[in-house]
Amino acid sequence: MTGATSASSVKRRKVGSAGPTFIDVFAGCGGLSLGLMQAGWRGLFAIEQNKDAFETLSFNLAREDSRCSFDWPRWLPKEPISVDACLRDYQSQLVKLAGKIDMLVGGPPCQGFSSAGRRDPADPRNKLVRSYLKLVKILQPRLVLMENVRGITASFADPTAASGKRNYADWIIDALSDEYVVHSRMLDTSAFGVPQKRHRYFVVAIRKNQPASLRELDPFSAIDNDRHSFLYGKGISVAPVSAKIAISDLELKTNGSLPSRDTMGFEDIDYSRPRTTYQRLMNSGCVGAPSSTRLPRHAREIAARFKKIISLCKAEGRLNISLSPEARASFGLRKCALRVLDPDAPSPTITSMPDDLLHYNEPRTLTVRETARLQSFPDWFEFKGKYTTGGKRRRVDVPRYTQVANAVPPLAAEAIGLSLKTHLLIKPLISRLASAQRTIPRKAPDASTSSRANPSSLR
Repeated sequence: MTGATSASSVKRRKVGSAGPTFIDVFAGCGGLSLGLMQAGWRGLFAIEQNKDAFETLSFNLAREDSRCSFDWPRWLPKEPISVDACLRDYQSQLVKLAGKIDMLVGGPPCQGFSSAGRRDPADPRNKLVRSYLKLVKILQPRLVLMENVRGITASFADPTAASGKRNYADWIIDALSDEYVVHSRMLDTSAFGVPQKRHRYFVVAIRKNQPASLRELDPFSAIDNDRHSFLYGKGISVAPVSAKIAISDLELKTNGSLPSRDTMGFEDIDYSRPRTTYQRLMNSGCVGAPSSTRLPRHAREIAARFKKIISLCKAEGRLNISLSPEARASFGLRKCALRVLDPDAPSPTITSMPDDLLHYNEPRTLTVRETARLQSFPDWFEFKGKYTTGGKRRRVDVPRYTQVANAVPPLAAEAIGLSLKTHLLIKPLISRLASAQRTIPRKAPDASTSSRANPSSLR
C-alpha cells in the first residue's frame, strides 16, 4: 500500500544492540545476560553446556527476532558447549578477541560451595572456576563480573590444601589480583526490586591498565548510590517487593484453569491480567498469556495436608520459615526445607526443588512462572525443556524449575549493569573526551580573516 508501512515490515531495534560488550560464561538460561542487555550492554555470545538451559537461552536471546539478542559470531555454533571445549576448539578465535571485550561475566556452578548441598571440595564442578580464570587470561577484558552463592566465601575442610582448608572466594581474588583491582560484596537481590531475599556473592574486577580514576572507583558504592534512582525509574517502591505483589495475579482462585498448553493431563492457570505495578512491569511485552503456568498435580490427600500446613504456619507466625520439628512429625514429614510463602514479604531464596515452597493461600507448590516472577524474569521469557526431574538425573538434568533457581535475577543484573556501564565506562569516556577537547590548541585568526569577519576593524 502506497504511503503506508506494515508493522510486520518494520524491524524492531533490539535491546542491547549497541553499547559496551560482554561474554557470558556458565550462562545457564540467561538471567544475567538478559539483565545486562536490558541495561544497554551488547552480548557477543554465551557459553553453556546443558542442552535444556541453552535451549531456553537460545530461544529468548539468540534469535534474530528476539527482544534482546546476542551478536553471535559466525565461528561459534549456536549449541551447548562447555568452557573447556570452547577453550580447546576455538582458542585462536578467542585470542583474537584479547583486549577487545569490555566485560566477561558468569557464575561458575556452585553446588560444591553451597551450604544447601554437601559442600564438597572434591566436587568436579568446583574446578570450573579455574576454566573461567583461564578465559579471563586469554580475553583480558576490561572488567570481570562474577556471581556465586554465599557458601563460596566460607572456608571448609580440604585435605588437598596446604592449610587443610579451602576458601574459594579468597583464591579467586588472589588469582585475579595480579592484573586486576578486585572488589567483592555480598548483595541481597531484594534491594533491587527482586521479590526474593537472595544473598549472593559478587566480584567486580577492574583491569589495572585502565586510568587511575577508574581503578580507584569502588563499583559497589556506585551500585548502592544508583539503587534508588533505578527503582524509581522502574516504578518500584524503595520498600522490598512482597511475594503477593509479585504473583497475586497468578492465583488460581481469581483466574481459573484450562487444559495445559504443553503437557497432556495437566492444567494451566487461565491468566487474565496484571494488577500491581510490579506485575505490569513483568508482563510488559508479553503477548497473550505467560507460558510455564502449568499447575502441579497434587493428590487430594496431599492438597489437604498442604492446606493444614498453610493454616498452621499462619497461626504460628512461621511464614517463610521451615516447619518446626514437632510440626513435621505431626504431618509425618521428613523434609526439613518445606516453607510457606509470606505474602507480605519477599520470598526466601528460590531453590531447584519445587516442593520446597508452598503458596501463601492455595494448597499447592508454585508454578514455574511464579518462581520466575519471584526471580524477576519478564513474562515474555519462555522456559524450555522438561519441568522437573528426579533421582540420579538431578545431577545432569536442568529442568525448568532448576533453570529459574540457578539464574541471576534479571532485575538485579540490570541494576548492576547500569551502574557498571555508567561509572566504569561512560563517565570515564566523557571525562577523557572533555580533557582532550581542553588540550587542543586553538589557532589564532590571521589578520585577513579577522578583518573580513569584523568589518568594524577596517575603520
